[in-house]
Amino acid sequence: MKKIVLSIAAAVAATAVAPEASALPAFARQTGMACTACHAQHFPVLNGFGRAFKAAGYTMMGAQEKVEGEHLSIPNTLNAAILAKVRYQKDNGASTKVLATDPNGTANGQLQFGDEFSLFFGGRVAENIGFLFEGNTVAVGGALLAGFKMPIVFDMGGAKIGVTPFTTDALGAQYGFELSSGGVLRANRWAEHRRETSAIQYLANDGGAGLGAATGFALSAQNDMGFINITKFAPAFGMGANGAAVPSVDMKSTYVRIAATPTVGDWAMVVGAGSMSGTSGNGVAGTSAQTKETFFDFQAQGEVAGKELGVYAQHASAPISAVGVLNAYNGANIQTKKATTIGADYSVIPHVLSIGAAYRNAKTGGAVGADGDDAITLTAVYDLVQNVALHVNYSSYSGSSRNAVGSVKALTTFMLEAAW
Repeated sequence: MKKIVLSIAAAVAATAVAPEASALPAFARQTGMACTACHAQHFPVLNGFGRAFKAAGYTMMGAQEKVEGEHLSIPNTLNAAILAKVRYQKDNGASTKVLATDPNGTANGQLQFGDEFSLFFGGRVAENIGFLFEGNTVAVGGALLAGFKMPIVFDMGGAKIGVTPFTTDALGAQYGFELSSGGVLRANRWAEHRRETSAIQYLANDGGAGLGAATGFALSAQNDMGFINITKFAPAFGMGANGAAVPSVDMKSTYVRIAATPTVGDWAMVVGAGSMSGTSGNGVAGTSAQTKETFFDFQAQGEVAGKELGVYAQHASAPISAVGVLNAYNGANIQTKKATTIGADYSVIPHVLSIGAAYRNAKTGGAVGADGDDAITLTAVYDLVQNVALHVNYSSYSGSSRNAVGSVKALTTFMLEAAW
């Protein structure tokens, strides 16, 4: 841990001037704005303008020309972007190698080339309709689609009312509509070590019900003071696709989310709660999954000493599974699984270097006396050039669930992230 702290300190000392970083450029091409217009500190953290752009369904246009006609208004270019991640992870757990030629696990140091390699299309479909398509170009089995949603948003003057059909292979019911950056939605988190810095992600899909797969409809209402989202979904991906090669199941699960988004002084807040309930088929014949979880979250973005600071706190819990069906957020555990996280992300050099720290207090849901699972995490993000960033995350683990011989006590991640 001392070496990681010294490495981060050295990075601070060595970086006086560097270019501003931008995020996925698909929407920048449509709006004609730098990505920093929507993102605070670093990608994918959203600022107030970014939240408004997302809530409006990705429809805002800028300098880009449009093709227009009766009931037609689309960009003259289909806006696209690529996001690539290359990671190296090393932990201090027991090695799984028997022969020197066996594949490396993280205990031996693992290079993950294409941890993510996604093709994005997104933007305006009509004046009040947008879309986002994500294709995973390195998906096992050759499947391209990883996620798709099409928000249809009506401006009612005092509020925006929307309905968003969606499907995702890994991002859960929150994929339909979410505006925070604390990890309520897996894709919008301030640190790469998501389960160490987000209580909600610590619980996410522990039962393996599609590993975050979800298909449904999100009904949302949003204004300057906050948003409400009621989503009907099933924990299955691409339901009914390709002539029902993927079975379609009843959407009997419900996700309810409410959050206030006030500005207090110069601090932009997101303060909210969410609840999952119900049991639905998960697209596998003869099986279904419970979706039961509650959470509370807090986010504040402002400035300290003229530099941006984000503060994040969450608490999430999931009850034990019902007889014969696993709760996607607790699996086969025998107690309530729960976690509390608090963290902060500070821009040492605006839009160039951010450093952060987080603490997690968690219970795995396992046997009493062997369920503690705490973590301390340090983070750094350094932008080499626009849309190319280096990430370092270090997590140190403690608690009764980590006492077994060979259990992981620390994890280090080095990552190159690039978008263009």
